[in-house]
Amino acid sequence: MTDINIKRTQNSRINEVDWNNLGFGKIASDHIFVTDFIGGEWRDYRIEPYGPMPINPGNCTLHYGQTIFEGLKAFRTQAGHFNIFRPEMNGARMNRSAVRMCIPEFPVEHFVEAVKKIVEVDHEWVPRERGTSLYLRPFSFGTDDFLGVRPSQTYKLIIMTSPVAAYYEEGLNPVRIKVATEYIRAAKGGTGSAKTAANYAASMKAAQEAKKEGFAQVLWLDGITREFVDEVGTMNIMFVIGDELITPPLDDGTILAGVTRDSVLTLAREFGMNVREHRLTIGDVTSAFENGTLTEIFGTGTAAVISPVGELVYGDRVMRINDSKIGPVAQKFYDTITGIQYGEIEDTHNWIVQVNADEMAHA
Repeated sequence: MTDINIKRTQNSRINEVDWNNLGFGKIASDHIFVTDFIGGEWRDYRIEPYGPMPINPGNCTLHYGQTIFEGLKAFRTQAGHFNIFRPEMNGARMNRSAVRMCIPEFPVEHFVEAVKKIVEVDHEWVPRERGTSLYLRPFSFGTDDFLGVRPSQTYKLIIMTSPVAAYYEEGLNPVRIKVATEYIRAAKGGTGSAKTAANYAASMKAAQEAKKEGFAQVLWLDGITREFVDEVGTMNIMFVIGDELITPPLDDGTILAGVTRDSVLTLAREFGMNVREHRLTIGDVTSAFENGTLTEIFGTGTAAVISPVGELVYGDRVMRINDSKIGPVAQKFYDTITGIQYGEIEDTHNWIVQVNADEMAHA
């Protein structure tokens, strides 16, 4: 990888942080990784202080939304090093999003090295409490100054970081989810499988209305029939029905290929569970609830890891799941994945990229 030039801040804000009230995504760490795509290549890899960026009013991304992003985490271990969870999978997914949005791909090996380096530089920002982590937000966007619908010819890729606690205020307590019936998020042939800003902007109206009604998020149905389950606004969705773990498949390109989703499916098969990636209708879900075979629903995602669903509401049908308590399946996945992330359980899958004390000393 090309050398990364490092310019450290002279005014760290780390002493201003209330570590007991981190929230999620509210605090930016001291530094960012930056690279520019100019003349057909990514160049000038650097780490510099976090701060405002100059941008032209005619920046193409402000007008036409040509931007993608990722999300991953670094965890402080009791042994004194830092574990980054599956960064190569995030790098590969970012490239798939890039292809869909006409943004140049960034080599996965460079992505992993950049992630490691920003963690090395800002390792003091990794929180110490169990259940907290350093969230990493890579994003890329067009930087041309023009008004016209075409791909930009120049781009930036930035990685910023933020110390975080739980994504949902409920933490690991079950959340209330409303099934979206009026709005859609994605359709086959669209951008549903890309982690691009437009998908999230399109989801905000339904999420805003649901939150006013006391729900944490919405469960999206497919954009054509509005019958098939897709995903929750911020996570993939899993159902325990009978002796099966069921989740929607990725083939239609309408949902995001979640890193935590893949981790759960891998572990489930190792645990000997019957796993099915299956197109499930909301009618299938309500029927399973009514006949008592639906025992758990939970979301999977980087931000929340595992988020049990205590109540699913579809129209006037209220489905209370497992007496609004976390179920044993969701608990087992949460304990296993977080155990691997914090270095408490052996990583037999090579999911962890480690930043150790020697690397930090030379960062």
